[in-house]
Amino acid sequence: MGIPLEGTPGPLNAITDVPGVAVGHATLIRGSGPLRVGQGPVRTGVTAVFPRGTGDLTSVFAGWFSLNGNGEMTGTAWLDDYGLLLYPITITNTNSVGTVRDAVIEWGRTRISDVFNCCLPVVAETWDGELSDIYGFHVRKEHAFQAFSAAKPGPVAEGNVGGGTGMSCLGFKGGIGTASRRLNERQGGYNVGVLVQCNFGQRRLLRIAGVP
Repeated sequence: MGIPLEGTPGPLNAITDVPGVAVGHATLIRGSGPLRVGQGPVRTGVTAVFPRGTGDLTSVFAGWFSLNGNGEMTGTAWLDDYGLLLYPITITNTNSVGTVRDAVIEWGRTRISDVFNCCLPVVAETWDGELSDIYGFHVRKEHAFQAFSAAKPGPVAEGNVGGGTGMSCLGFKGGIGTASRRLNERQGGYNVGVLVQCNFGQRRLLRIAGVP
């Protein structure tokens, strides 16, 4: 688009420019018309991020930060105490956090040799109730499993996918976004990546490269 943003992107301009990172989505889209609880329309899903890829479930250092108090993320007490992350990070809608958390533990139980080496999963959310039947509880464990199976390195699907399917942002359709920046050698030469599930703000607050 020719917008002058700061920094030098990695080859994919995605979180997967960080070596080893894999991302997968499960997207649920069905129905149209007026909302009927339990029936739809459904615009929701699950996004999973594997810090070391799907074949390496050793722990990574992790932390968290809350911009405001309106939101939910499981595993934060564990991160405060131990600072380690073992399972994939998952993002879904607000009412499906518990379902996805259970799915992560069930999935990990068969893949982590020491099941007594407790490490609580991190599951985050944003609210898709404006566009989806959030009280219909349409996300199931199998959708989390689908996101895990779909996870891979390389280009990351963005926009109306995974946990971002039912999101709105600054008065426009929101969703999943990702980017990366390459630090110079003096800064260590690392790739820094981010994945966001955008669901906030009013259109009057939109700024692109500082321009309304």
